[in-house]
Amino acid sequence: MNRAILVIDDDDVLRNGLKNGLTQHGFSVLTAGSADTASEILDKISVDAIVLDRMMPGMDGLGFLKKLRNSGNMTPIIMLTAMSGPENAIDGLANGANDYLAKPFQLQELVLRLQNIMKQNSNNEQNMPNGLIFTDNEFFIKKNSADIARVLALSAEEKKLLQNLTRPVGNVVAASPMVAKRLRTKINSVLSDMDIITVRGRGYKIVPQPSDKKTVKQI
Repeated sequence: MNRAILVIDDDDVLRNGLKNGLTQHGFSVLTAGSADTASEILDKISVDAIVLDRMMPGMDGLGFLKKLRNSGNMTPIIMLTAMSGPENAIDGLANGANDYLAKPFQLQELVLRLQNIMKQNSNNEQNMPNGLIFTDNEFFIKKNSADIARVLALSAEEKKLLQNLTRPVGNVVAASPMVAKRLRTKINSVLSDMDIITVRGRGYKIVPQPSDKKTVKQI
């Protein structure tokens, strides 16, 4: 199945050129000439990655990126820009872009970068328990494709523990019992099919939640 890419750029020539070029590389390509049109598309269709122009009339690329991430949409994004200076790349990456590419660029470079960010996203999803996403240094809860991802509110200690427990899943991690208990309570409140258990003398481990909760070792 072809990967679906959404190209958002107000330049008709560049947008259509990218559509043709990416299609020739095996992608299924949708296009939008503005942030508003892109939002309408994403309300109806999920895509595997987004190519996003920085400078557009109306809502610019950076504003669209912030809006998308604030809504919980973690689709991988490459930002395009003709603006010079490292601070522009920093702005994009700091607000949730996965990669940044300066104009002019070679199509083959864009293709390779798209493949890379989609592979990274796929690996993150495969390594996480079902319903849990880690990206942009935050954990998000998304139980199914119809849900809007929402941030799992964690303290710095809880986030660090959950990172260690899921890198990879199955790790046994030493931690403060109080931190582990707080994290377990938060996980149990949003995900019914996973739990954090005590491994005697060693620490804690994240595991699938059995149907008979009485068999789970309590923290």
